[in-house]
Amino acid sequence: MANVLENQLAAVASVIEKQLDDQLDRLENLDTDDLKAIREQRIKEMRELNQKKQEWLKNGHGVFTELADEKEFFEVSKKSPNIVCHFYRDSTERCRIVDMHLKILAGKHVEAKFCKVNAEKSPFLTQRLRIKVIPTIALIKDSKTKDFIVGFTDLGNCDDFSTDMLEWRIAQSGAIDYKGDLMTPPDVKKKAYINRPKKTIRGGYDSDDSDIDFDD
Repeated sequence: MANVLENQLAAVASVIEKQLDDQLDRLENLDTDDLKAIREQRIKEMRELNQKKQEWLKNGHGVFTELADEKEFFEVSKKSPNIVCHFYRDSTERCRIVDMHLKILAGKHVEAKFCKVNAEKSPFLTQRLRIKVIPTIALIKDSKTKDFIVGFTDLGNCDDFSTDMLEWRIAQSGAIDYKGDLMTPPDVKKKAYINRPKKTIRGGYDSDDSDIDFDD
């Protein structure tokens, strides 16, 4: 298992490095005086971003992993301020559907830690977050729980939603960087999400963050 994760991390790191090299090569070819300052600033920004990405990869980003217990969850939260965590149960078929999509998104969004926790084996954490429906995805931004995806209702209430649809829904919390239109879901047949009030852990609809503090 460790070797598989190492290979996946190496593959992600290789892709990121190649993308950086390609962009640097293009920038190096800009030779006009007017673009010199822009080129230098852009190179500086790209190097800083690459340093961040390397740190994220060092902390286990880039792959979708299972956390052994509640202790590991809190350890991860100390290193990764942005977390997408799937609370699952082995007997729930829909949890396997969620896993399939999150594995794809983990490699695409290295800025967040993608993981899963067995709800039955983590009663304290499950109760603290008031998780009552499986699957539930907790969305943590800047070490605060910003939102929850409860079941498949927000994904069109169907089992065949796309990875893009889940990515869009996760992006509503700010836990991942998203370049698309946050106002319009990517799945054309799902139209009930525009101007949807934000759901929080309390079960109502408001803009308050959950009061869970992962720095405890």
